Amino acid sequence: MDALEAILGRRTVPPARMREPAPDAAALARMLEAAAAAPDHGRLRPWRFLLVEGEARRELGELFARALAAERPDLDPAELARQREAPLRAPLIVVAVASLDPHHPKIPEIEQLAAAAAAVQNLLLAAHALGFAGKWATGRPAYSEGVRRGLGLGPHERILGILYLGSPAPGELPAVDRAMPADRVIRWTGPFA
Repeated sequence: MDALEAILGRRTVPPARMREPAPDAAALARMLEAAAAAPDHGRLRPWRFLLVEGEARRELGELFARALAAERPDLDPAELARQREAPLRAPLIVVAVASLDPHHPKIPEIEQLAAAAAAVQNLLLAAHALGFAGKWATGRPAYSEGVRRGLGLGPHERILGILYLGSPAPGELPAVDRAMPADRVIRWTGPFA
């Protein structure tokens, strides 16, 4: 698939529209290779990808529910049930983690975070180019300290996203308008007074 075709054709696919199989080892290796090709000042590779498949998805759902219940005792039980079931909606879950070095002498955290986000986008584009469906989500688990600890993340690591990956279910997805809004592109001609 052509690079522009992959970029312009990529869609967020709801996990309800995903099915088996998940990317196999060869496809996953290619997707991770694409992630590693992200722009990365200093070649820090400030990211990690935690692969969650099979029964480990159930364990991830339990972690989500347990951590959120501890942090928010008033959380609706139906919401806890949704969090518990969320990782079971796709055959492969990838937890995308930004591994930041806040004390790096040359490369500020914002550049490290941007590089990690670019790696996630490259992974999703590669998944699409290989014929897989994907969704980049966050939600409560991505911002939960209990989830971070349960995943074994260090003090300078953040969850950038919880990626749902699988094969697309039959049927067309709605078209997406890719036109750039005119007010988002400004031709700058000099400093403001």
